Amino acid sequence: MLKWALIFLVVSLVAGAMGFTGVASGAKTIAKVLFGLFLLAFVILVLLAWGAGELIF
Repeated sequence: MLKWALIFLVVSLVAGAMGFTGVASGAKTIAKVLFGLFLLAFVILVLLAWGAGELIF
């Protein structure tokens, strides 16, 4: 999921540099949503690992 967020970020930057503002805006929105989902999944998995006693700090 993080890979796709980074891909859409790059697409957004390239499209913005070339003047395609509509495409850049759409790709930016998709990248933000995917990154937010990645962070949510990461936090949930860290909390589950901590609750199971398998997370060592």
